[in-house]
Amino acid sequence: MRKRLITPIRNAVQAAEPRWLELDRAAAVEVTSEDPQHPIEGALVRNDKRGWRALEPGTQTVRLIFDRPRNIERIQLAFDENESVRTQEFVLRWTPNTGQFHEIVRQQWNFTPPATVHEAETFSVQLSGVSTLELIIIPDIGGGPAHASLSQLRLA
Repeated sequence: MRKRLITPIRNAVQAAEPRWLELDRAAAVEVTSEDPQHPIEGALVRNDKRGWRALEPGTQTVRLIFDRPRNIERIQLAFDENESVRTQEFVLRWTPNTGQFHEIVRQQWNFTPPATVHEAETFSVQLSGVSTLELIIIPDIGGGPAHASLSQLRLA
C-alpha cells in the first residue's frame, strides 16, 4: 500500500495581529486640551488604560506628527461615554509632507448610557508617506458642554 500524510484543511484562517506602531516613540503629539488625570498617553500607549479626556468642553484636536513619514494600513479608534446622552462627531484626516489635509472619515455616533456607551472603529486604509494624522472630535453636535475623550488610538 502506498500512503502519504497530508495537511488537514482548516475551517478558518485567523488573520495575524497587525504590527501596531509604538506611537510614543514614532511621533510627537499635540492636543488642544488635556485632563491631568487622563493624559493623551492614556489613549496612545499600549497597555495604558486611562484613556484621554479634554479638560475643556467643546471641539478638540489630537494631532500626531511623525518623526519620519509613515505608511499606514489600519487605524483603530475607541471612545467611551458612561454619563451623558449625546451625539459625537469625529473627523480623521492626514497629510503628506505637502501640508494639504485629506479626509479619511467623518462619522457620528450616538451615546445613550447605560445602553450604548462604547464605540470602536477599525479602518483599513492605504496611506503612503503620512507626516501628520489629525483627529478632530466634536463631543456633542448639539452644542452641549460635553468633554471630548478617546479610549484608544492605534495605527499599523
